[in-house]
Amino acid sequence: MNEEQKSGRIFDVAILRRLYAFVKPYQMRFYSLIGIIMLAACLAPLTPLLIRYTIDTVIASGDYPQLTLMLMLMIGVLVVQAVVQFSNTYLSGWLGQYIIRDIRVQLYRKIIQLRLKFFDNTPIGRLVTRSISDVETLADVFTEGMAAIAGDLLQLVLIIGVMFYTDWRLAAISLSTIPLMLFSTYVFKEKIKTSFNEVRTAVANLNSFVQEHITGMNIVQIFGSEQIESEKFRVINDQHRKANIRSIWYYSVYYPVADIIAAVAVGLVVWYGARQVISSDVTFGTITAFVMFINLFFRPIRMLADRFNTLQMGIVSTDRILKLLDSEEFTANDGKHTPATIRGEVTFDHVWFAYNNEDYVLRDISFKVSEGETVAFVGATGAGKSSIINLLSRFYDINKGTIEVDGVDVHEYELGYLRRNIGVVLQDVFLFSDTIENNITLGDKRISREKMVEAAKLVGVHDFIERLPGGYDYNVMERGSTLSVGQRQLISFVRAMVQDPRIIVLDEATSSVDTETEEMIQQAISKLMKGRTAIVIAHRLSTIQKANNIIVVDKGRIVEQGNHEELLQREGAYANLYRMQYKEVV
Repeated sequence: MNEEQKSGRIFDVAILRRLYAFVKPYQMRFYSLIGIIMLAACLAPLTPLLIRYTIDTVIASGDYPQLTLMLMLMIGVLVVQAVVQFSNTYLSGWLGQYIIRDIRVQLYRKIIQLRLKFFDNTPIGRLVTRSISDVETLADVFTEGMAAIAGDLLQLVLIIGVMFYTDWRLAAISLSTIPLMLFSTYVFKEKIKTSFNEVRTAVANLNSFVQEHITGMNIVQIFGSEQIESEKFRVINDQHRKANIRSIWYYSVYYPVADIIAAVAVGLVVWYGARQVISSDVTFGTITAFVMFINLFFRPIRMLADRFNTLQMGIVSTDRILKLLDSEEFTANDGKHTPATIRGEVTFDHVWFAYNNEDYVLRDISFKVSEGETVAFVGATGAGKSSIINLLSRFYDINKGTIEVDGVDVHEYELGYLRRNIGVVLQDVFLFSDTIENNITLGDKRISREKMVEAAKLVGVHDFIERLPGGYDYNVMERGSTLSVGQRQLISFVRAMVQDPRIIVLDEATSSVDTETEEMIQQAISKLMKGRTAIVIAHRLSTIQKANNIIVVDKGRIVEQGNHEELLQREGAYANLYRMQYKEVV
């Protein structure tokens, strides 16, 4: 069964216990809410009893002063009920919003700590559904869930008790339609539960489809697939519409049926009661009270089916949220090592790595980069070059072997400290919809504007940024769409450099830029590499000829290494790559 289609048990004690942990910071308000709901349930039978007493005693005796007093008392009860209802609605909504705020923050903190492997296997739309739709569903648990159900059940018990205490015969007649109401409520509950599952699945499909296709809109338009994708979206959107209409239909049928059943109960009471009034066995006030009792009794029953489904959906959403919060697919940050400085010596010792724990993409990789040296990795696409730098920054963890920085296993470093000391510039640059300054500093208050400007000048992009409207406050829009590929690459270069890392990693950093921009980057690299360790992955062999060591990777293994001249003289894999690129240039 699809995860989006699962139904949960209403009273799943383990999940409810976990859910209460989120309530605990607000437990005084939560208990106040329960008290208010209980008070509302106790007040419900009071008005019919007052009306019965007024009709049978006050009006019958012609005591007009007492009639005025009773009217004032009933108005007072209505005012109290209104205040209680307001308090119930506001407090339950307040509690729900504060709790889902805390859950959403905790959930997002968890998501940003998950391994990249998790995102490789999980659609982004599903995570959006968890963070937004599921959390919103969870809010309904507090506004219409457990406490409200408890209040409804208490109201039913109180009303039944008062009805039998008042007149057991009229009570029995009033409740004679209950089996029919319970049956229709059960059928409605099951139908609407299926409908809710379908709606939830349709929402998840819509989220995934829209997110993926907006992100990949350039591909859609490049290949002229607008009509095809529009048709796909129409189908998914129709499924969403049909699921919602089914839900609307069930509601449209159930509530009139419930009203008819309640009306039948009222008719039976009036029919039987009228005969008893004529024979003086029952008072007119009692019949009037029972008509009101029936309305008060059947309203919670009508609401219970909806509330149970709301609670059930909330339990399912909570279960999915908790599974994400409990996920162990996160990078452990148990290391405490934070030395004053990092020299930049990198060692891979017999490293094996697989993304799926079965198919190794790196096999027995061993090399050493001394402090201040530059090492370059070359090889065919899919050879494993990018995997090496992903492992160095602990975006993924190795299966076997060890990776050390300055002779210390990378797992012993505090994760944030390790990554701040490894500046990474990727081929596929991602910029947030924000200012250039915030895209460079990523909101790190430790980075002053002066330091940022200094790094930008060093890279050679300060003048270009100053020419933009607003300069460093210029909003680059989502994914940096208002900038060229080369400009985005240069900004990402500044973003890496402003952290003053001891290790520089360039993953195809110049493959997507023009010759002029590449020259700017190369000039910046020559300045920035001094005193730092550099790890470079490049397809253009002309950019790495001055590297201290060039490592050729093929099918996850190191096949040869050495400097440019040595590798050419060996007439091996590197020499073949060099000749192929030379032919392309010629």
